[in-house]
Amino acid sequence: MAITISFSHFTPTPFLYFLLLSTCHAPIFAINITNLLSSYPQISDFANLLSTTSVADDLAQRSSITLLIVPNNFLRRAPPSSSTNLADVLRYHVLLEYFSWPDLRLIPPTGKLVTTLFQTTGRAPNNFGSVNITRNVNSNSVTVHSPTSNATVLGLLKTLPYNISVFTVDSLLVPNGFDLMASETRPPLGLNITKTLIDGHNFNVAASMLTASGVEEEFERDEGGAGLTLFVPTDEAFSDMSSSMKFQSLPAEKKAVVLRFHVLHSYYPLGSLESIVNPVQPTLATEQNGAGSFTLNISRVNGSVGINTGVVQASVTQTVFDQNPVAIFGVSKVLLPQEFFGKNPVEVNKPIGNSGVASPPEISLSPENSPEIYGPPSHLSSPPILDTVVSSAPAAKWKKGIFLWCIGFFSLLVAIN
Repeated sequence: MAITISFSHFTPTPFLYFLLLSTCHAPIFAINITNLLSSYPQISDFANLLSTTSVADDLAQRSSITLLIVPNNFLRRAPPSSSTNLADVLRYHVLLEYFSWPDLRLIPPTGKLVTTLFQTTGRAPNNFGSVNITRNVNSNSVTVHSPTSNATVLGLLKTLPYNISVFTVDSLLVPNGFDLMASETRPPLGLNITKTLIDGHNFNVAASMLTASGVEEEFERDEGGAGLTLFVPTDEAFSDMSSSMKFQSLPAEKKAVVLRFHVLHSYYPLGSLESIVNPVQPTLATEQNGAGSFTLNISRVNGSVGINTGVVQASVTQTVFDQNPVAIFGVSKVLLPQEFFGKNPVEVNKPIGNSGVASPPEISLSPENSPEIYGPPSHLSSPPILDTVVSSAPAAKWKKGIFLWCIGFFSLLVAIN
């Protein structure tokens, strides 16, 4: 008995739609990261590190990834490319998940844990091969967190949908357990601060002042240890400064103090500034002039980092450079210390009595000006000359009275005899 199967109700259209949808998001394999990044000179240093390590080959075997790249102006001169640690640090910047800009902006404020390529090496204990991505609900900025470092997403550089997206970030991410400060992978010290500011294109005035004052060398010597955080006013901040502040009329030593007032003697990336516990921070000027003086009050204001000096309220406008142990941030105003620009300005490293405000000159009486004065006058007594004049009047009357009484008594004796 023949069995007849009827296809009278079958239509190929849904099946074709299914095939189309199942293939339209198919990933593009064999990523040539060197070719992909070759047209972006601003990230050439990081791209070169990927090519000179085995990481570029690793990426060729991957799809649906997100690459975080540190631009040249945020990346120190690179450590030796043969280092295994360096390759793992680079792998830590490869997220094993594709993110577009809209995807990042949908990340909850509490964050999302994302696995990196470093986790696949077997050298990352527990979950330390992952990063936590968070979004600031006020500024909508996206930050990538590791246990020891943070990096803020600057922008989207390149995307091949559903296969790879490349974002730039403002700092190198360091996996847990990696000590770049102590190991051969540490970027060397010796940052040329002035050159970094000039490369930032909006800090020429500050760069000139640093060079002229000589404090740049002092800052660069302090890069070791706890590091440095510099708040650098933009050129517009200098041009917008009120003439009543008379900043330019300050002597050279006071201008140097103001420059030190813009520097914290600790390394604070942007994420640390946003969550700083103690808002009152000493500066390099504090170290020179004593505890409690020349401090900055740092806090979050309207979703950004605010800096209050007691005279001006400024805000962090951009990250110029951020690589442990040095962070440089652009600020909206020149930070003027109240010690110089407040109601009661003081002289640095001098008693309050010798303040910068012109005070009445001390009157020192010489022997020629006060011949009758042989001892130091009391601060509570009358001025010496005035005291002499006042006291001599009744004495003269007393002497005259005695003289007249003697004449009268002598006349009486003569009359009796």
